[in-house]
Amino acid sequence: MRATVQLTATQASTGVDPEVGGADEVTRLRAQMERIQGRRLDAPVIPVHAALASLLPGGGLRPGAAYSVPRSTSLLLALLAQPSQSGSWCGVVGMPRLGAEAAERLGVDLSRLVLIPDPGARWLAVTATVAEVLPVVAVRPSGRTVDSEIARLAARLRDRGAVLLVQGRWPQVEATLEISGSAWSGVARGHGYLAGREVSLSSSSRRWPRARRARVMLPDAVGGVARVESFPALAAVPDAGRERPERDPLAVKAAV
Repeated sequence: MRATVQLTATQASTGVDPEVGGADEVTRLRAQMERIQGRRLDAPVIPVHAALASLLPGGGLRPGAAYSVPRSTSLLLALLAQPSQSGSWCGVVGMPRLGAEAAERLGVDLSRLVLIPDPGARWLAVTATVAEVLPVVAVRPSGRTVDSEIARLAARLRDRGAVLLVQGRWPQVEATLEISGSAWSGVARGHGYLAGREVSLSSSSRRWPRARRARVMLPDAVGGVARVESFPALAAVPDAGRERPERDPLAVKAAV
């Protein structure tokens, strides 16, 4: 298993014709919008796993934007997997229980993963500092924030082209992802081994008139991520959509 980079809060917080006329007008307006938003409108997104792409505007993570995600370790790692594999360094702030082995099994390149388990009371300042140098940063807030601090962080994201994944509610996000339900497979008549979990996801964005939905295996039978269409209907053990402690579905025997 590859090694991750783990930092303390102190280490992380240091360092930081009419037709032609019409075309000209469009160009001028586009430049104005890009100045306001702090990023190019046609800037390429950071790719994510194909099973999750339909839930994100543009099919990936947009540089300079923030996303609200549920407190699901599996979903967060699934979102980080493809960016890390594509060469983007990823930072995780304020999640001391996140395991490197679980991250690797869901496809995260550990050689491009920086962990800051305990940022302390200055978690927002630490997050902002990490966003100065890493293109993708995930954080679990551990305290309240004020609007001015959030605005400064948003400006830094736009300036650096970094992506912020926040576990919990966050203002002015590009999209909000939620888990509406999940069920384990592999249990029959009260015995068997857990073989995978089907998760129902929804995503809302100001760019869409209505929420989008998708079903994925998270994890699938080999511990990865896959579209649910590739699998038969589950013999489900519902868990009401609540995130439970991560367990290895291949090694844990179900007790019903």
